[in-house]
Amino acid sequence: MSFEPLKGVRVLDLTSVVVGPVCTWRLGQYGAEIVKVESPEGDLMRGLGGMSPTGQHSGAYLHFNRGKRNICLDLKKEGARLVIERLIASADVIVANMRPQALERLGLDAKTVRARHPDKIYCLITGYGTDGPYAGLPTYDSVVQGVTGMAGLMLARDGAPAYVPMLICDHVAGEIAAGAILAALVQRKTTGEGCSVEVPMFETMAAFVLQEHLAQQSFDPPVGPPGDLRLLSPHNKPVKTADGWIAFTINTDPQVRAFLEATGRQQFIDDPRFATVAARARYVAEWFEVRGAALTTKTTAEWLDILRTADIAAQPCHTLESLPHDPHLEAVGLIGLEQHSTEGTIKSIRSSIRFEDDYLPRRPPAQPRGADTCDLLREIGYSEAEIEMFASAGAVHTEAAK
Repeated sequence: MSFEPLKGVRVLDLTSVVVGPVCTWRLGQYGAEIVKVESPEGDLMRGLGGMSPTGQHSGAYLHFNRGKRNICLDLKKEGARLVIERLIASADVIVANMRPQALERLGLDAKTVRARHPDKIYCLITGYGTDGPYAGLPTYDSVVQGVTGMAGLMLARDGAPAYVPMLICDHVAGEIAAGAILAALVQRKTTGEGCSVEVPMFETMAAFVLQEHLAQQSFDPPVGPPGDLRLLSPHNKPVKTADGWIAFTINTDPQVRAFLEATGRQQFIDDPRFATVAARARYVAEWFEVRGAALTTKTTAEWLDILRTADIAAQPCHTLESLPHDPHLEAVGLIGLEQHSTEGTIKSIRSSIRFEDDYLPRRPPAQPRGADTCDLLREIGYSEAEIEMFASAGAVHTEAAK
């Protein structure tokens, strides 16, 4: 069974790097047609996301831009402005993550677009929103991790701030934006009206941090310091084994007793500091020192067998090298191989979402810059002579076409 609830919906993708492409990739997973508009210089992620055989498609670019049609336009040229207006008219949804000032200069901001096309859904993913003192400032994922206090959580736990070594804010904000667009599409189906959607990364990720860590400061007056003290414990890390590291979590009273029994720490079973959830919350520092102690008497495999027998949530702490070879991921076929038109054999990551016993289909690989320029221009009504005129003027680029 093919699950494509967004089939027939065209999304004009004016985004680059990670947060926007993640958003539109998700919509494409649900069957939307994604038309990615790329500049002659190309999406920065083509090179920023790592090395590639040809230098055209980094691994990250390939994964974030699967299933998208690609048109290359120089929006500084008048001809490209005409083309983009027709593309907007043909689309249901427009997604942008350029700075608001740049969009306004190009006439591609929400206010301008929706004045001409009130039925369109326009989603702007910004660094800081458009109505606060940070509006319009440049930003990247690491900067958002800093300003939202995410890096500061590492300071509280480890004594020094640190970034999560992946673009976690971009991924989260991109997925949030995709969900907001889906909600807007549902509303439009009911009312027939479009709307403007804005997803600011700073506020979105700050809310995530505060929902988790405002904690005792959630009350007025506060009943204690901010922060979930379990998560901020310096012992809240993977635990060393004889040959690697293991990750586990124990929350309930039966799980704690089973863990203490399985790891030979029976002397703590009747310790009143650790006997209940409330007691462990009160003595959180002492409890995490006990549960975070090394387990170097046995190998990771041996501890996994013991902990799983005790029905404790535990898994190996993978590395980037070992994760693709996890037996579960191999069994469910998360990673596959396919041929790319310029890069040769590449690895593809299928959707993790399953509908009616089927995973969403793998979309075609990300394509070279301008691969679909001519086809898309024909679809929106331009003749071969007009396409040649635009190409000669540098308004569109087709030299990378398939």
